[in-house]
Amino acid sequence: MRTIFWEDCVKLIDQTKLPEKFEILECRRVEELAEAIKKLAVRGAPALEAAGAYGIALAAHEKDFSSVDEMKEYLKKSAELLASTRPTAVNLFVGIERALNKTLKGESVEEIRKLALEEAEKIAEEDVERNKLMGRFGAKLIEDGDTILTICNTGRLATVDWGTALGVIRSAVEEGKRVKVIACETRPLNQGSRLTAWELMQDGIDVTLIADSMAGIVMQRGMVDKVIVGADRIVKDAVFNKIGTYTLAVLAKEHGIPFFVAAPITTFDWDREAKDVEIEERSEDELIYCHITCKSKFIAPKGVKVFNPAFDATPLKYVSAIITERGVVFPPYEENVPKILKK
Repeated sequence: MRTIFWEDCVKLIDQTKLPEKFEILECRRVEELAEAIKKLAVRGAPALEAAGAYGIALAAHEKDFSSVDEMKEYLKKSAELLASTRPTAVNLFVGIERALNKTLKGESVEEIRKLALEEAEKIAEEDVERNKLMGRFGAKLIEDGDTILTICNTGRLATVDWGTALGVIRSAVEEGKRVKVIACETRPLNQGSRLTAWELMQDGIDVTLIADSMAGIVMQRGMVDKVIVGADRIVKDAVFNKIGTYTLAVLAKEHGIPFFVAAPITTFDWDREAKDVEIEERSEDELIYCHITCKSKFIAPKGVKVFNPAFDATPLKYVSAIITERGVVFPPYEENVPKILKK
């Protein structure tokens, strides 16, 4: 099934409950969807693009409006609320803006509702299509028998369906290639251990879980052939992805291991540089307590100072290639990225 979808409201797989429980969360108000995004019940750059668009559709259907003007003002306020939830992933803003611009062209309440939902559904469909394309292009970079190291979650749960980096792996497996995966647990929210390991086991793909700090030793021992990660934003000089990605890139460079990034075109924010991007910082509770949804046991002393950024910036000099739905982009990126963006 899809990670996020519409059935009279926005429904999504509640990723905070995995892997213990599989539950569908229903969001009937924009505030509920905004909270779901904040607490990472839905996450992953492509999934957030769809969530932003579905949020505009939800706002349009949420209540009765006395006039078109009142409705449009409410849609604009809802867009601001949704955009405030996650500052780093550019796809969220793309989905919100695209759906909002479409709906504001409507001339009646019913037309606006129709336009909003049609655009959200279109964005969701496009995500699945581009992920499959990305997977086919990226699978060409994978050899039969490869072991691939990855971080965070870049699979179905991070998208509407199929995945970005995990989508590349899925496509390679679909082609008959024997592929093994080493998944970093991914601090601070364990999205690798809770989500990636769960997804791959569901699909019957060979996966081994390691702590983030073990990445060096598995590379040193020759246990990794390639690294493939996703991205939340790609700017002129860096890739922003889950915290720990930069470490993997430096280690991969040291050990002569190809380091690939898989991301849709909407992830590119090519007019900006790393210094222009705000890195989200998460709650200290995520490091102090044993589990974000079960605060029953301390694993650090209460009151300790905590630095908890959710992302880091990997300079493009460490990236061997960027896999997109329009093809694979190789260095020099300053020349080749603009070409693929114009396709």
